Amino acid sequence: MNTFNYSYPVKVYFGKGSAKEAFSNELKKYGSKVLLAYGGGSIKSNGIYDEIVSALKEENKEIIEFNGIMSNPTYKKVQAGVELVKKEKIDFILAVGGGSVIDCCKVISTQATIDEDIWDLEYVKGQFSTTGIPMGAVVTASGTGAEMNGGAVITHEEKNWKGGIFASTADFAVLDPTYTMTVPTMQVLSGAFDTLSHALETYLGNSDQDNVSDDIAIAVMKNTVVNMRRLLKDIHDEQARSNLMWNSAMAENGILKMWTSNGFPSASN
Repeated sequence: MNTFNYSYPVKVYFGKGSAKEAFSNELKKYGSKVLLAYGGGSIKSNGIYDEIVSALKEENKEIIEFNGIMSNPTYKKVQAGVELVKKEKIDFILAVGGGSVIDCCKVISTQATIDEDIWDLEYVKGQFSTTGIPMGAVVTASGTGAEMNGGAVITHEEKNWKGGIFASTADFAVLDPTYTMTVPTMQVLSGAFDTLSHALETYLGNSDQDNVSDDIAIAVMKNTVVNMRRLLKDIHDEQARSNLMWNSAMAENGILKMWTSNGFPSASN
């Protein structure tokens, strides 16, 4: 067995109603200005937006909204978020959405605290920042596991490039399976396949024989398939969606990558 250091810093609040508990416990640690970041607005039609805003107001937070984060978030969108964070002197970033929203916010968090361009820092100088605006993640579409690590996938249109940027990790993550209940069937199943790919790509790497990380990867893959089959029978099976949400988190919290050739931590989403 190789020597290693392992850190699992994200505090997870899992289950129905966990957002309110998370905000009550965590937000007192930060200042009053919260950047509420989300995507195309589906959280407004399914009621999640109202619930989140109400919970933030209960904690006496001033809300500044940053919406319109697209699938495959662009570098331009990241910089727009950075500009807003600096202008409003944001104390805390709350990403509400799936992997794209969370990835975008992770890079905003780091870029807002450094003077140079983060892409140049990482890909030209080969250096990585350890600073960032504190942030939390509320997952509304599972599969990417983006809430579990500091990796982000960003599209840099000017450079005709799409790839990983290592940025901030969320201080805490809210995984409420009921928030995924309005996600369309194909998107739910696509997210489950994403989880499968994350577990499989690490399992197929070179590793010590008979190590526990590979056994966990097999368990995650098996459980994902079992619960996908449950959803094919009943797409509204809340327990199945709960299991898939936790499988997604387990596939990307780093534990599967211990002792593998793929390394640790992961920047793939």
